[in-house]
Amino acid sequence: MNNSTENNTLQDGIALLQLIVYIPVLALGIPLNAIAFWVFCCKLKGWTETKVYMINLIVADSFLLCSLPFLIYFNKYNRPIDQLCIATTNMYFTNMPMSIFIITLIAIDRYIAIKFPLKAKVFRSPLKSASICGFLWIMIIIYSNIRPKVQNRWERFCFRRRSLDPSYFSLFSNIFGYFIPLGIVIFCSVQIIRCLKKNMATSPHETKLIQKAVHIVSVNLCVFTVCFSPFYITMMVRFIVDVTGASSLVSAVNTSVKISACLANCNCCLDAFCYYFAAKEFPEFSSRFSTCMRSKTKERQESQPPTAQIMA
Repeated sequence: MNNSTENNTLQDGIALLQLIVYIPVLALGIPLNAIAFWVFCCKLKGWTETKVYMINLIVADSFLLCSLPFLIYFNKYNRPIDQLCIATTNMYFTNMPMSIFIITLIAIDRYIAIKFPLKAKVFRSPLKSASICGFLWIMIIIYSNIRPKVQNRWERFCFRRRSLDPSYFSLFSNIFGYFIPLGIVIFCSVQIIRCLKKNMATSPHETKLIQKAVHIVSVNLCVFTVCFSPFYITMMVRFIVDVTGASSLVSAVNTSVKISACLANCNCCLDAFCYYFAAKEFPEFSSRFSTCMRSKTKERQESQPPTAQIMA
């Protein structure tokens, strides 16, 4: 009886926390993403790689915003797993991996543009970016439809995991869905910052542009790491608890997962801020920096003797 009362109290506390967090997220996220979508589709002329990625990121964040009211209700009340539950979980679990992969693609795209300016035109184009995003959408939709069949076989209620069996499908998703992309984002961001600082311009205007670009990359990396890392770390801890059979820690770990999920879901608001300024400031710098790097590379090639150019 005491355990049941404690579980109900804990469940009510989590539901209250979600209300406190998700109501501002909805209030900010819906208009911010609507404005961002309008700006990228109607105000920014021409298609760029960043524009393609941003529109896809806004669509992914919109899925999360649509699912949040249902998530609040399902966590407050014991909702049996039905078609509405499955549709909601599909929308909810589409957002996070898609957002992570798109942010990873943005980091790779910037890395190629800054590190390899001469080859950037070969590897980068809006059509290639759209094709990659389309492939990702197909894979994520397949994943979101397979996941409930694999993970919810023994569950009774929506968004309530009661089984203590370790989910190796979840482990696979955590490693390939976050930790590998995290490594890629960190590597690309660090390399971009090092390259920018190494080629710091003498012109005050260009120096200011470089400093803005470094700031944008640093802030985006921090937001990405701070929002998603707690959730995926607690998911890994839950897998370890399930494997070791430490049933006394299950309740505490599940509570930590739901709390860290609140932070991860705030990312849909921060994306609109971070990548709007990135799209506004970074292309101006990127074009200038790439032109400068191409001219420097050509100068070095022309200054080399013919033998050295052939060897290169």
